[in-house]
Amino acid sequence: MSTASASTTRPVAVGVVGCGNISDIYLKNLTAAPAVTVVACADLVLDRARSQAAAYGVPRACTVDELLADPAVELVLDLTIPAAHAEVALRAVEAGKSVYNEKPLAIARADARRLLDRAGEMGVRVGGAPDTFLGAGLQTCRRLIDEGAIGTPVAFTAAMLSHGPEGWHPDPAFFYLKGAGLLFDMGPYYLTALVTLLGPVARVSAGARASFPTRRVTSEPGPVRDVPVETPTHVAAVLEMASGPVGTLTTTFDVYADRSDILEIAGSDGTLRLPDPNTFGGSIGLLDRERAWNDQTLDPGSAENSRGLGVVDLAEAIRTGRPARASGELAYHVLDVMHVILESAEFGRRIDLESTVARPDSL
Repeated sequence: MSTASASTTRPVAVGVVGCGNISDIYLKNLTAAPAVTVVACADLVLDRARSQAAAYGVPRACTVDELLADPAVELVLDLTIPAAHAEVALRAVEAGKSVYNEKPLAIARADARRLLDRAGEMGVRVGGAPDTFLGAGLQTCRRLIDEGAIGTPVAFTAAMLSHGPEGWHPDPAFFYLKGAGLLFDMGPYYLTALVTLLGPVARVSAGARASFPTRRVTSEPGPVRDVPVETPTHVAAVLEMASGPVGTLTTTFDVYADRSDILEIAGSDGTLRLPDPNTFGGSIGLLDRERAWNDQTLDPGSAENSRGLGVVDLAEAIRTGRPARASGELAYHVLDVMHVILESAEFGRRIDLESTVARPDSL
């Protein structure tokens, strides 16, 4: 599992903080990656850290404080809940360690900005999920766009359509709390894909609403109950990219749809139908000038569930001195876009983005 052909001389020692469900795929992939070596697992529930360490051959299970104080740990993989991302990451940076956060980079922009600024002062790196854009699917799309397969990009359509998790998730109430919602949960996948393919967002116009004041939870276990909605559950935004294309992003928990994920980029000479940006592979269609769809073969690369590619890329960047692809700056720009979408909806006006970011290098 490598993102580059250049070899690293010494693996980067990684400590994992947060040993919940998402840690399985990270530990599976990272313990097989030559560029890193996982040296410790930590969790607020120590037995959970011990269980994951034993399952994946990690030599040490410890408390979060012990992991952050361990001089052997060079890079902290922060898999805690979103509300803890900023605190844990800043503590890692203050301890002189680089850090890679699961999405989002932080909940508040001010916390994310403080993290990046302090990392710069400490001479360490920050990276952030999602890293699905490093998979074979979106990297193939990147090549096709860069080679001019659709001509000049003009427009795009991105949508995540759902009727909410209350029918299947065992405890879905947190999805409807302030600061949550589908935009912050799934929006990073779509926005990261768009920014890495087309460049940064320049300005935003948006509308948003909570279509229903409560949601009826019918999933097992537990009784049928109603939970209050504290955040917009239907968000529609017009995104103007600095490079020229103008398109839409819709995230909603409020509709029934036969296709949940939509991501297409249209250009002067054709249209590209992209895979689900929450995956590393997927199918790609290219609509040509004759209005015929043609399936595209994926370039060589990671098409399976490869979460951790961004960690490996960050480790290689640390060793070689090059910029990381799934960087903290990219994650911050995506976070900024999501906040500006909600601000545009709240204030009813078009808003220019203060942040920007360069497109990361392709693989």
